[in-house]
Amino acid sequence: MFKKVIIKNDERGLLFKKGSYIKHLQPGVYRHSSFTDDTIILQNVAKRFAVPNKELNLFLQDERLVEELTIADVQDYEYVLHFEDGKFASLLTAGLYAFWNVMKKHTFIRVDIRHPEISAEIDRSLLSKLQGYIQMFEVASHESGLLFYNNMLQRELRPGRYYFWKGPTSAQVRTVDLRQLQLDITGQEIMTEDKVTLRLNFVCQYKIVDPLKAIQIKSFEDQVYILLQLILREYVGTLKLDDLLRMKQEIANFVLTRLNEQKEHYGVQFVSAGLKDIILPGDIKDIMNTVLLAEKKAQANLITRREETASTRSLLNTAKLMDENGTLYRLKELEFLEKICEKIGTISLTGGNLLEQLNSLLSVKSLDK
Repeated sequence: MFKKVIIKNDERGLLFKKGSYIKHLQPGVYRHSSFTDDTIILQNVAKRFAVPNKELNLFLQDERLVEELTIADVQDYEYVLHFEDGKFASLLTAGLYAFWNVMKKHTFIRVDIRHPEISAEIDRSLLSKLQGYIQMFEVASHESGLLFYNNMLQRELRPGRYYFWKGPTSAQVRTVDLRQLQLDITGQEIMTEDKVTLRLNFVCQYKIVDPLKAIQIKSFEDQVYILLQLILREYVGTLKLDDLLRMKQEIANFVLTRLNEQKEHYGVQFVSAGLKDIILPGDIKDIMNTVLLAEKKAQANLITRREETASTRSLLNTAKLMDENGTLYRLKELEFLEKICEKIGTISLTGGNLLEQLNSLLSVKSLDK
């Protein structure tokens, strides 16, 4: 009794006898006795060559079989991009692979992942299909990137996207912000030369111009903050309170000059600095308010005395002129009479003529004079 096995055009057969591989079979009809230990394993040539529980090297001894296979031997330090008829099929990791070349053409791109940056040879449209094998870093338009392999600095990166293979060499990208940054010191307590403790609010603007130097300073912003603190203490500690309040506009220039003496070390450019507030202790503030009030009162009294003196001098000058000039005296009388009349609502007469009475009053004054 015989068993019939049909191998189609898109198939190949692998003949085994007592579990040992004998040869591969082309499409056709095969018969073998049911009493033998012969078995045929069918392979679809559109798929990868693989036999369960069998090593690939076992079949590579068959030269006729190897003619219909494309072999890919991937090393431990490699990734291999597998293409079928020019279209991406899969990514192969370390191992030995075989593909039927009967119906499809197989090509490969080998990648040495010891050099992790993905080269321009790899079409960027494929990267979305390689998730899990690549990592992406982005450097924004206002940033500079520093590339490290296994924590060893490689080079500076311009703005853009960068892709790297995951493998034995670890890639890291650290970004540095190149925009103008601001550092605020709020409520900094400093003692003046005359032992007055006051608080300062100070602000400083700076830009990183050398990322390689800046990245080598641990806790970069903290160290710049401490540098600014020390410079403020140096300036304030050598002045008395009155001198500091009088020269507070100069503190910004002093601090900015001292900061820029250190700019090469920190890799930055200090753009500007300014004093926002000087906060005095409560008792000192009360004393200064008292002094200020006393000064303003003294100024007000001085101004009042000056006005009184000027007014008295004016009256004296007027009196001298009137004494020397009768006509001027007469005009002054009429001026006062006019003012009196403006304030009188009604005039009551008891006989006589008003004008004659007024003339007589003025005439008497004139004669007395």
